[in-house]
Amino acid sequence: MKLFSHGGGCGDSCCLRVQNLSVCIGGDNILKDVNLHVHCGEMVALIGPNGAGKSTFLKAILGQREYDGIIAFSAPGERSRKPRIGYVPQSPAFDPSDPISVADLFACCQSRRPAFLGLSKAARKDILETLDMVHGADLIDKRVGTLSGGELQRVLLALALEPMPNILILDEPLSGVDVEGMQSLMDMLDEIRKTCDLSILMTTHDFSMLPRYADQVVLIDHGIKIKGSPETVLNSEEFRTAFHMKGGKA
Repeated sequence: MKLFSHGGGCGDSCCLRVQNLSVCIGGDNILKDVNLHVHCGEMVALIGPNGAGKSTFLKAILGQREYDGIIAFSAPGERSRKPRIGYVPQSPAFDPSDPISVADLFACCQSRRPAFLGLSKAARKDILETLDMVHGADLIDKRVGTLSGGELQRVLLALALEPMPNILILDEPLSGVDVEGMQSLMDMLDEIRKTCDLSILMTTHDFSMLPRYADQVVLIDHGIKIKGSPETVLNSEEFRTAFHMKGGKA
């Protein structure tokens, strides 16, 4: 298996290229011969039924799962480096009674200084600036356990964006978020990826947002069944077979 910077094939554009990726766990083929190409600035949605291998695919890219095949990355001026990957997992659960604040969470994740010693003015300023990228500066002193689904996603996203990655990977970012929050979150992701020329690779079970936001949709079921524009995939026979619906509607 290989994960390396790759200087050819995409000119001066940055990209993520996955070639012939396969994952076998306990003798079972979870993924077989997956090929995918993601350019900078693209939003790519991975869809598929439960157990289809979506999260396994993300873990392979993150280096958390052994695989066969090639995962290659290229970027102008960074051909000798591994990509910076930002990752937002499926929403973790926090105890509402836990006193840890958003500022404390940032301090624990980004600083060697113990959170109980408090934040310096410079550190608090940096956290506010990062949260402001996701329109969440007002959340800095809230307890993490009291955040709504949408607010928590903003905080986790802010953590993933510092430092700014080349690729942002999100595992079910719309899970636990209400309809209004979904729209707001997707608008924000769309703004960030266009402003920063950021590749976004996300899994989702919400298909209604795809035609507006996704450049490419990939239907995975232990291998890629079909990939293309949202309209192509959502109206395909492969999509109907996998989800018993057409066009993203039952």
